Amino acid sequence: MTIHSFRNSIDKAVQDLLQGPTNPDKEFIRGGATFGQVYSMASGLHNALTDLQQPRAIICLAVEDKAIMAAALLASLAGGPTLLLPYAFSANALLQLQQTTGFTTAIADATREFPEGVKVLGPESATVTDSPIPSQAYPQAELLKIFTGGSTGTPQVWSKTGANLFGEGIFLAKRFAVSEDDCILATIPPYHIYGLLFSVILPLVSSATVISATPSFPNEIDFIAEMHKVSILASVPVHYRILRDRKMSLRLAFSSAGMLDIEDNSLFSLENSNGIVEVYGSTETGGIATRNRSLGEEFFTPFATINWKITDSRLAVHSPFISPELPVDDAGFFTTSDRVEARGTKQFALQGRTDTVTKVGGKRVDLQEISLLIKQEQGVTDCVVMALPEAGGREHCIGVVIQGDAANTKTIKQKLANSLEPYAQPRRIIKVKGIPTTNNGKYDWTAIVQLLEK
Repeated sequence: MTIHSFRNSIDKAVQDLLQGPTNPDKEFIRGGATFGQVYSMASGLHNALTDLQQPRAIICLAVEDKAIMAAALLASLAGGPTLLLPYAFSANALLQLQQTTGFTTAIADATREFPEGVKVLGPESATVTDSPIPSQAYPQAELLKIFTGGSTGTPQVWSKTGANLFGEGIFLAKRFAVSEDDCILATIPPYHIYGLLFSVILPLVSSATVISATPSFPNEIDFIAEMHKVSILASVPVHYRILRDRKMSLRLAFSSAGMLDIEDNSLFSLENSNGIVEVYGSTETGGIATRNRSLGEEFFTPFATINWKITDSRLAVHSPFISPELPVDDAGFFTTSDRVEARGTKQFALQGRTDTVTKVGGKRVDLQEISLLIKQEQGVTDCVVMALPEAGGREHCIGVVIQGDAANTKTIKQKLANSLEPYAQPRRIIKVKGIPTTNNGKYDWTAIVQLLEK
């Protein structure tokens, strides 16, 4: 299927989605709201938000309840205001989001410390109504702004249309035959793009049931999965590390938000014959490719709905899932910051990143900002901050080489500990008389890596 024909099919599927649930009495949340109740809540929210709506209104969606979140997405899809998805609900994160976007209204399912002057709609705004949700969908309109927080304090906001989000959900449902017979458990909260996709959007488009809880401890994950006969697990590498020796009766297991360790994958696959489907992508690009090592897939295979090429060793994609503000060339391709090598004509291998933003533990780390923190210290004449590959692909640990006889590495380590989240702190800091350079005066990256790996 071409991208053009897929986009046309998505527009129709999104329109069909607003006609109402195929089975209103089926549980959307296991032991909780039905699909019919989700749609009724969507109608109530649409009415409440329409009363408040100003031109280009933006509503902060500060909720964890997956039924309310699904209802809000449907309300927005039916011509409601754009929704904002925070990366966290702390007072600082909400203030940062408000300063970045200027939102004045929020939906919350619990007490949150919003900035002064923000109007908050509680769960009662999502009351079940008898009136249907408007049936006219706007799949190409902006549906959601996703707020991602950097480890060093630099936020980013990415836009997503209804076609972006629901299109990816519909593709995944068809690709992996997700149906009303499935029960989904996600160990990632729904305000994370990966959690939103698998625990809110995927159930909506496939009629699968989802578990309301977001467990993170192995015994809790195991217990919930067994008790509710979960067939699909959506998790992250750090959770598969603690689950790798657990036998679970799953039909599908997905991993994203970072590179899965080879040993963790192998041990989990020994106990669970279907293995783990690794999903490669980002907030701004959406999903791009998958692999399942238990099926002998060592490299990534792009989605059938995505065209790809390699430009100056970087992956470029033409995709219906990418954020509208991403720059594309005349042919519609966006060039990522991921270095890749082709493996035949249908697969690629990840080789790391080319920009200053990397991922550690599935979270963004800006190397440039770490460098600036270090260069502010007395005695530092130069420094290099590097993302060193850890288990291959996109996951990294941070290493630092500092130049300056008078630099105090103990003081620098303390400053970084006070300024950075634990996952963003460098694993290795070494001090040298001079940072290695090549004959033309540029950094000798090979020599620098050798210093850090000693």
